[in-house]
Amino acid sequence: MSNKQETKLVIITGMSGAGKTVAVQSFEDLGYYCVDNLPPALLPKFLELMKDASNNIRQVALVIDLRGREFFDTLFEALDHLANADWLEEHILFLDAEDETLVSRYKETRRSHPLAQDGLPLNGILQERKILDELKGRAQHFINTTNLKPKELREKIVKKYSEEKQEVFSIHSLSFGFKYGLPIDADLVFDVRFLPNPHYVELLQPLTGLNSDVSSYVLKWTETQKFLDKVTDLLDFMLPQYKREGKSQLVIAIGCTGGQHRSVTIAEYLKNHFSGQYVTHATHRDIDKRKGH
Repeated sequence: MSNKQETKLVIITGMSGAGKTVAVQSFEDLGYYCVDNLPPALLPKFLELMKDASNNIRQVALVIDLRGREFFDTLFEALDHLANADWLEEHILFLDAEDETLVSRYKETRRSHPLAQDGLPLNGILQERKILDELKGRAQHFINTTNLKPKELREKIVKKYSEEKQEVFSIHSLSFGFKYGLPIDADLVFDVRFLPNPHYVELLQPLTGLNSDVSSYVLKWTETQKFLDKVTDLLDFMLPQYKREGKSQLVIAIGCTGGQHRSVTIAEYLKNHFSGQYVTHATHRDIDKRKGH
């Protein structure tokens, strides 16, 4: 490898029904720029865009389905060019499963195989195997998903392709005001309207929970500390369970009346509290919606 930073390209291919959708979602969770079902004829042009030094894309995953011999030939021409690209680290991930398993999956989803002209999945599967046989031999990584659940396939991909030792799991603390409605993307919602309200303190009213005076006011009360002790204890138990289930992100929504003081303070507290264990973020949806701002 050269000393300069290389772009990583993973080509996800294999049998239809073997798990390519789960695979590309896993790469998205790993931070890869993903393109689903890219025609092989467009691969050279896409590589030119990747090589452009003005972009910051350094990890790319492409899903390529080979639906015919013409696509197959085009892909191999592009792969031959990749071998001379010193700026690119590329390899092929091939997903496969036993014929019986693929037939069963097609029946469960009531989908038709793209190559099954007569409507029988097995005939399409056998034809696809012939088309993909040579490509399978060129793959650097191979995963048989016959006995894998989607969560297990995701875990295999994360383990194989994650550059960091830490697990790919993030916590997103979201503050909001109940007067503006519940957030639709929250996994957990906590109501902190029972805490003392800085809105009624004249000097604190125009400020937000991002201000140290406001956060100190919210955090100084005994009920606040008891709440935080119980919530963090609950989350200490729940977060590993979500992580084990295969969830990549947990959105924890904290709501107060207007989304300006208490919810912002608690959301920031949770972000900082768990920052040593997980990747954490905080968003304050309604912090600027107060009257006259």
